Amino acid sequence: MMNFIKTLKEIWNIEELKNKILLTLGLIAVYRFMAGVPLPGIDPLQLSALKDNTSGGLLGLLNAFTGGAFSRASIMALGIMPYISASIVVQLMGIAVPYLQKLQKDGESGRKKITQITRWLTIAITLVQGPTYIGAIQNQFGLPDSAFLVGGATFWISSMILLTAGTIFAMWLGERITDKGVGNGISLLITVGIIANFPASFLQELTAKTSTTSGGAGGGIMTILIEIIVWFIVILLTVYLVTAVRKIAVQYARRTVAGNIQNVAGSREYIPLKLNAAGVMPIIFAQAIMFLPGYIGRKYPALAELQDINGLWYNVIFALLIIVFSYFYTAITIPTNKMAEDLKRSGGFIPGIRPGKDTAERLDTVLSRITFPGSLFLAGLSILPAIVVQFGIQQSWALFYGGTSLIIMVGVAIDTLQQIDSYRLNRHYDGLMKSGTSNRKSSK
Repeated sequence: MMNFIKTLKEIWNIEELKNKILLTLGLIAVYRFMAGVPLPGIDPLQLSALKDNTSGGLLGLLNAFTGGAFSRASIMALGIMPYISASIVVQLMGIAVPYLQKLQKDGESGRKKITQITRWLTIAITLVQGPTYIGAIQNQFGLPDSAFLVGGATFWISSMILLTAGTIFAMWLGERITDKGVGNGISLLITVGIIANFPASFLQELTAKTSTTSGGAGGGIMTILIEIIVWFIVILLTVYLVTAVRKIAVQYARRTVAGNIQNVAGSREYIPLKLNAAGVMPIIFAQAIMFLPGYIGRKYPALAELQDINGLWYNVIFALLIIVFSYFYTAITIPTNKMAEDLKRSGGFIPGIRPGKDTAERLDTVLSRITFPGSLFLAGLSILPAIVVQFGIQQSWALFYGGTSLIIMVGVAIDTLQQIDSYRLNRHYDGLMKSGTSNRKSSK
């Protein structure tokens, strides 16, 4: 505990880091405030049907990512999700479109152009998702007519303008946090949205387990303690999944240091290949594809079980899709051929493996082997909420036992802490350099 307090004091004493953290917290507070502002023309007191219909499946995931703004018909109802979709599309197009491939190799200028393309694509996606959302809250989610204080073209046009502006504003907040604050801004906004649902979900579970109206059948405080212990174990396993790497030993015959070629034969480093190189993308892709089984289940009553997100066949298909997409996304994002060429140019080689093609094949083989257990682990975490629901855990609380929400929270927390540690480390180096300079001056 003393070390924790000491660390907080050290962070607070670093002026630049303190300002970055305060700026980040301020922008997050603005985002959360805007998420509570409803669209003009909707009575916020009559949205219970919308909340009930967006509590599960992909809609529940979207609602979690927006911190409940989706179910509150907020001006931030679409949140940052159109930007995420645009980023995924641009990333996938970068594999097949030569122009985007060229931009990826152009350094900082190319990155700025790709960012601009992503922004425009975000607006285009918002203009598609916005009318879909407005039409859904009017016709599909069972809201009473009295919930709409304004109708017709006035409601549609004003809602479209505000939803688009809300997404652009969320995108701007995320970019400002990334540039001026601490952590990845877009990921932080998603994480904050997920965490915003945590208190209500836990209180709902606590009430259900300690309620005396069911004759004590809820299980009481002991059951809550067991659930919390299991939850911490799942978090530890998720941390392992996010941080686990397979180190490939690399030997360097020569290194270029300050313009001079020095023989450093015997110098050994490692190429870290992540156990889960695809991150949460396989879950997001699989969750989007799961719209199809749900549609089939609605059309054919005999396959109605495919609509149940806690059902057996739904989760079997979901897990298989995650495994497939783990291999797919890893293959397109980890360029083993380029890694082998870069290693060869820098004078490095894997002991016992020839540089070039053989090295690429070796890296690809190792990556394929570690992706299999990683994808199984990811699939297991993803269907864990459906499993714990069978033990009487409330659906909203079960979402924190795995899936996209937990992996994003753990990944963002680790990334943010690493950035803070890097600032602290730089501060120590600065202190040593200043100390050394002052000592040299005093000696003169």
